[in-house]
Parts: sequence; C-alpha cells; structure tokens
Amino acid sequence: MVADSAKKQGHRIVAVAHCGETDPALADRVEDIVWINLGQFGQLISALKKHSVRRALMAGTIAKQRMFSRIRPDFKGLTLLSKLAIFHDDGILRSVAKELEKEGIHIVSSTFCMPDLLAPPGCLTKKRPTKEEKEDIQFGFMVAKELGRLDIGQCVVVRRKTVLALEAMEGTDETILRGGKLAKEKAVVIKASKPNQDLRFDIPSVGLKTVEVMSKVRASVLAVEAGKTLIFDKSIMVEFANNARISIISQAE
Repeated sequence: MVADSAKKQGHRIVAVAHCGETDPALADRVEDIVWINLGQFGQLISALKKHSVRRALMAGTIAKQRMFSRIRPDFKGLTLLSKLAIFHDDGILRSVAKELEKEGIHIVSSTFCMPDLLAPPGCLTKKRPTKEEKEDIQFGFMVAKELGRLDIGQCVVVRRKTVLALEAMEGTDETILRGGKLAKEKAVVIKASKPNQDLRFDIPSVGLKTVEVMSKVRASVLAVEAGKTLIFDKSIMVEFANNARISIISQAE
C-alpha cells in the first residue's frame, strides 16, 4: 500500500526487505528490492546509499518473537546493538534513525504517503460505548500510557476498571485473546501511542483482524487515539464491527 501510494505521487521506490518478514510480492511494486537478514544494518545502509536514497520510511512489522531466532547482525548491527541499554522497540528504532541521519538518510513519517490511514476522531460504529465502558476506556488509556512510557507495549485489555492483559512481546492479538478469555465477555481493548510518540515509526495500528480477534472472545469496545493510530481496511473493519456489535471509538489524547 505504501509503495503503490508513493509511486502515484511520483516517487522512485527502492525497498530494503527482511528475509522471512517482508511479503515477497513487494518486489513487483518497486523499482528495486534488496533482501537482508534482521540485524544486517550495514547492508541496509549500503543498499540505500547505492541507490542514492535520501529519504526513507519504515512500513510493516517484524514479529518480536523472531528477534531471538532470526537476528543475524553484521558488524554495523553489532555496533548499534552494543550501544543500546534496553532492547525495546522505541529505543532500537530511534537509534536506527539516528545512525541513518548520520549517513545523510532522513527518516520520514510512516504516514508520509498515506495520511488518510490515520484514525479520524469520533465513534466509527453504530454501537456506542455505554457509560461503564466509557469509564473503562479512560482507565485503560491511563494504564496504556504508563505501559508506553516504559516502552513495553501499546495494548491494554480491561473490564470494570480492572486490568486483564498488558501487551508485551506476544503482540496485540494474543493480548486481546488472553484478556478477553479472563473477561468472559464485554472486554474493552485500548490501543494507544506512547507518550511523546515518534510518528516516524511504531505507530499503533488496527484493522479487520483486530475486531475479528475481539469477536472470538466477545469483547465489546475498541478504543484508539485519533490522529495517532493507523486503521487498515477501515470500511470492512467497521462493517464487521457493526455486525458483531462491537464499538470502535477514536478519541483525542
């Protein structure tokens, strides 16, 4: 989606893809693609400089669990890792961006080509949160911000102002399943940006799969931050949520 949108805007697209993570179909949407292993930071820089890249953005995701099994750092990657005090998302990505800046490569926002993916404010579904659910939303955002401040995760599952699940390495879907099973029904799912979120990367994202997972555990509300959350397949997602009696609320911080 990002490659197609950038191309329509007249940009020349070169992709640096990660083996085992990036969809091979991307090769058909870009002018050139270079495949590297996770951690080969030196090769990433070389690929970008070879193609005279001056602006780059980060799109997609890398499963955190694979960091233990698939990381194959080169010398530049090892040097970068040695400077990190904690291996958390924001710290790693900020360090990567800082090193790329030194090489004359500017990291732009991941929404640079697709600002329309950002969540608009308001209730996106026919079903609106109840008074009790609104209280859970406010409570959940407070907890999610603390979780984000520690750079651990972005998703929290609550019910009756009780924390049922916090996201760590397992990801959003597993967090929803875990918290939803404890709630039995009517769980409220909050996905929030971190305090002082760097909009160049690691922006919270939700989509059709998010509400599909919620429906499995009869969760009732998905709350996100307006202007700071990416929504994929919005129309299909909202239609599914309406049929499943799930509220989707997007509110300002």
